[in-house]
Amino acid sequence: MTLWARIEHEGRARLGAIDGDRIRLHEGTIFDPGPATGETVVAADASWLTPTEPTKMVALWNNFRAAADKNGWAIPAEPLTFLKAPNSFTAHGRAIPVPKSYDGRVAYEGELGIVIGRTCSGVSVAEAADHILGYTCVNDVTAMELLQRDPSFAQWTRAKNFDGFGAFGPAVATGLDPASLTVRTLVNGRERQNYRVDDMIFPPVELVSRLSQDMTLVPGDVIACGTSLGVLPMKAGTEVEIVIDGIGTLRNRYG
Repeated sequence: MTLWARIEHEGRARLGAIDGDRIRLHEGTIFDPGPATGETVVAADASWLTPTEPTKMVALWNNFRAAADKNGWAIPAEPLTFLKAPNSFTAHGRAIPVPKSYDGRVAYEGELGIVIGRTCSGVSVAEAADHILGYTCVNDVTAMELLQRDPSFAQWTRAKNFDGFGAFGPAVATGLDPASLTVRTLVNGRERQNYRVDDMIFPPVELVSRLSQDMTLVPGDVIACGTSLGVLPMKAGTEVEIVIDGIGTLRNRYG
């Protein structure tokens, strides 16, 4: 397993492999890594970038059985999705701005992210794994009161796409079995979410296959797999950490 990250180093974006408390810089890209250069950066001092530059993040609603059971939601027959735009993407360690045009409740949502490694369109479940680069941590931030504010039109786009509302990183873990993972969310150091990935209704390979029937997924695109129990609003100044052992900790301050 390798943890690939992108950081800004000496004025340009660089690829690095996380090795304990250091990042070892490499030539090439995350899709075609080259040899190590011999340069290292202390991880605590790094200026982190999102590990890829997606054209889109496809996000899931109602994809965990525990949440569906508790909330009385029917198990969906197909993935229920929405999109997050590039302006919403932000990296590990960056602040998530408080929206200027909305003063209602804003919630964190800790999630597993699938990172696409090869262009895929209409792939089968059996083929899907070959199109996955790896996995990352996602905080799918939501302006909760906007979703149903207008009874004639659910505002998923606006509620999910304020600047910084699609945090992901710090790295992409390759060679990882997602079924063994647990997603934890810490809010100012207090655990608020702790759920197993294998509780998903549509697991990663099925998501990639099904979504590729609808739209072409390109290298770097992210699928945010949905969240489970424990979502709550957060106040300005809150530090949120999405922790997935084997991938790392995505840490951002809201506000």
